[in-house]
Amino acid sequence: MSVTDAPQYDLAIIGGGINGAGIARDAAGRGLKVLLLEKDDLASHTSSHSTKLVHGGLRYLEHYEFRLVAEALDEREVLLKAAPHIISPLQFVLPHEPHLRPAWMIRAGLLLYDHLGKRETLPSSFGVRLRGSKWGAGLKTQFDRGFVYADARVDDARLVVFNAMAAHELGAEIRTRSKLVSARRDKESWRITFEDSSGVSSDAKVMALVNASGPWVKELLDALARTRIEAGVRHVKGSHIVVPRVHREDHAYILQNADNRVAFIIPYQDEFSLIGTTDVAVDAFESPAISQGEIEYLCQIANTYLARPIESRDVVWSYSGVRPLYDDGSIDPADVTRDYVLEIDADQNGRAPLLSIFGGKITTYRRLAEAVLARLKPFFPGMKGDWTRREPLPGGDVPRGGLAAYERELSVRYPWLPETLRTALVRRHGTRTARVLDEAKSVAELGRHFGQTLYAAEVDYMVAREWALTADDVLWRRTKCGLHLDSSQRDAVSAYLREQYGRQ
Repeated sequence: MSVTDAPQYDLAIIGGGINGAGIARDAAGRGLKVLLLEKDDLASHTSSHSTKLVHGGLRYLEHYEFRLVAEALDEREVLLKAAPHIISPLQFVLPHEPHLRPAWMIRAGLLLYDHLGKRETLPSSFGVRLRGSKWGAGLKTQFDRGFVYADARVDDARLVVFNAMAAHELGAEIRTRSKLVSARRDKESWRITFEDSSGVSSDAKVMALVNASGPWVKELLDALARTRIEAGVRHVKGSHIVVPRVHREDHAYILQNADNRVAFIIPYQDEFSLIGTTDVAVDAFESPAISQGEIEYLCQIANTYLARPIESRDVVWSYSGVRPLYDDGSIDPADVTRDYVLEIDADQNGRAPLLSIFGGKITTYRRLAEAVLARLKPFFPGMKGDWTRREPLPGGDVPRGGLAAYERELSVRYPWLPETLRTALVRRHGTRTARVLDEAKSVAELGRHFGQTLYAAEVDYMVAREWALTADDVLWRRTKCGLHLDSSQRDAVSAYLREQYGRQ
């Protein structure tokens, strides 16, 4: 294909995690022609391996990162409104350990946390007695005093998918399983070549490149930048374990540890508790996996507090992700800033920019996208202004009365739909649930039942609308049904995708 025949884009984004998908959505809504390239599945690396929280980052106050915390707290409110189907309020109990942090310090920190950012929907913090109350459920009786504050939980992988869907609906081209092969500056633009999973190569001409490749950010930057950029990246592995539910109350725990770190115990997928995270500096980041030492570390922190101890044999699932943090010189990986840093490189005439992203948090991805577009504004002077703050994500446009009101609407339209299935679908798709159900008149018309709340109709929808290709895409990213299905049921999903779509 000649240069003149290659399709032309304003912006090509390398990386289909939360930052890349968020930038694609924002840029497409500003009128730019956008191409997003992801070498694997959407959210298949760092963005699906988080602690699954939308939060201000209470512990960041001890590192004086007030700007980051204030921005995150503000975004917490924005995202609760934009995606109430996958983001919901969650209260956290902090058991008091006087020898680790005095009560006055915790009270002061929580007071600052309550007021540093906007708080419209979540309650303020307060002190509680743990022993004999619901707030101490599952804890050793020695813990009598604690503090309660509110943040929110998120389905991280679906947040990425919804941003990609929004970008696509605004005109962006989303290419998963498409790896950047080469990129070179050609006069005032970039000439790129990418290859899909079947080995087919394509060329494109783009005016600007965004390097949102996460752990690979420095590698790609060094390969493409015109001049050497000194910014470095710290690869920090964070691992989590999932165990059978440790208590039946709705709240989570934030636990202090003697090494000055904290860990979370979060109710997860109804039947389980999610425990994490670790902070381990790593050099290899292609296929991170939890170590036995990390499992024992997380169990040890939990068992300091839990009345009924957990062991490594209780772990039903674990996952590890590598965070590409900006290297601020901190010795302890836990102390490295979670703020984002943007680096831009252009040709000698200030054209064909390459913008690279270091760090960032799921909570602040939308603000990061705005910052990226602000940096690129000089290259696209006709670009529209900020717009995403008050716009819901796909499925988030719930009626007055919230998700409960929408579920009542569905119960009238689909009276045959079991409540458990209806709730699960709404928590995955929000107001897009009716598109999944389509014209079905019975459960049987949803097609094959793979187990728990997963039916063929939803799998087909995810293939058609959400770029799902494999069983892992469906079972572990688009849903978490993999946790609830046995190996034969998971194999049945693979077989279905192979039979229906020629995929694994």
